[in-house]
Amino acid sequence: MRQSNVPIIEALYKYVADGAVAFHTPGHKQGKSVPEKIKDMVTPLGFKMDVSLMAELDDLFEPEGCIKEAQDLAAELYGADDSLFMINGTTGAIHVMIMSVVGPGEKIIVPRNVHKSILGAIILAGAQPVFVEPVINNELGLAMGVTMEKLQEVIEKNTDAKAVLLVYPTYYGVASDIKKIAELVHTYNMPLLVDEAHGPHLKFSQHLPQQAIDAGADMSAQSTHKILSAFTQTSMLHVKYDYIKKERVSMMNGLIQSTSPNYLLLAGLDAARWQMAQFGADMIDNAYLLAQKLRNAINEIPDLYCFGDDIKGQPGCFAIDYTKVTVTVKGLGITGYEAEQILRYKYKIQCELADMYNVLFIISLADGEEEINILLKALQSLAVNYNKVAVAVPVIAQPAMPQMKSLPREAVYAAYKIIDFKKSVGQVCAETISFYPPGIPLIYPGEVITAELIDYVQQAIAAGGKVAGPFDAKLNKIKVISDAR
Repeated sequence: MRQSNVPIIEALYKYVADGAVAFHTPGHKQGKSVPEKIKDMVTPLGFKMDVSLMAELDDLFEPEGCIKEAQDLAAELYGADDSLFMINGTTGAIHVMIMSVVGPGEKIIVPRNVHKSILGAIILAGAQPVFVEPVINNELGLAMGVTMEKLQEVIEKNTDAKAVLLVYPTYYGVASDIKKIAELVHTYNMPLLVDEAHGPHLKFSQHLPQQAIDAGADMSAQSTHKILSAFTQTSMLHVKYDYIKKERVSMMNGLIQSTSPNYLLLAGLDAARWQMAQFGADMIDNAYLLAQKLRNAINEIPDLYCFGDDIKGQPGCFAIDYTKVTVTVKGLGITGYEAEQILRYKYKIQCELADMYNVLFIISLADGEEEINILLKALQSLAVNYNKVAVAVPVIAQPAMPQMKSLPREAVYAAYKIIDFKKSVGQVCAETISFYPPGIPLIYPGEVITAELIDYVQQAIAAGGKVAGPFDAKLNKIKVISDAR
């Protein structure tokens, strides 16, 4: 196929040029009634391309024209049997992926450090999660990848599981040995699903971890918007059909995604694929080189640390996505949350996320020497002007994995009561507690609340962590199952 083609964009231009008078959705009729307050945000041509499901613009769920061609081009580029365009975010892609392989009561093996969207899919499917503990790096305060040994141990105890899901790479760029994991999972005749939200660029650089599909994964959900140039909310779901039923994927795709897809979002995916096909290798390699230059310079700044090859090969870290630059700031005597606020409001630097010890920066194809130098100077100034090295950052140990009393779906729909969070020890949680970002749940619906968990959450909130998930975001109150036994 010709990777220089952009079929969705070409079809949109052709439709607009035809000049058909609109008596169809959306209600603004190609921009004619758009409020003045939004007109400067989108060009007149962009509004004309915000149209509905016309025959010449194809059907996302039964594609035969421009959408099929665009998805086929993406599949060819990424080495998949199918690459589905997702306009419900990677959350939608993950829901389609998981619900394509598991149903009510069926087991799926997942790492404990999964994004809350995976829990959402498990709840929707009514499936039973079987958790694998990732390696915890206590010095960095981060969950790493899972080890082969731990995964095999869990699989052997749950050979009736329908699938294994892997987070690859983690939010912080840490990657497990996915090739060997795929071989292991297939030995048990299970498909390997991959939350590759932070890896849509891996295909295009030999310096980065191998892309999941190339390493033997059966499905991978990639956030095309996170690292590449597509619009926010757009992703791709790559599929190999050796262990996956195509008709099931098609059904779940139609069930989960909007029946009114935005063509500007679809066009953005088409254009992002085109850009990577034409220039991807050079652009991603440039991001890698900039990130490595930044990493080395940060490690020259007293009391700051940025991990890299020094942790590669340790348990849970087979490879690293170097474009994720994690700066550990606890040596300054401040938390990552404090550093985030200082960088944002004193230096006009916005990081991707902060946690107790770290701030994370993403270096993408959009960055150049100028941006890297601005960030480096800000970090150098931070280390000088906000150094509280005499103050010890509190050490908050990650709580142990809670005991599961009921399936997440059962817990979500169970009768509940609302009690004081501080007095909830021993109760079965009826909601999710996460800090966002990164959105990794500390406790799921159906799990038992421990004193250790309560202490951890309260200390993290006091340090500046932002809670997401529970109905009471301040966590004075918590929902628990009222009749749990």
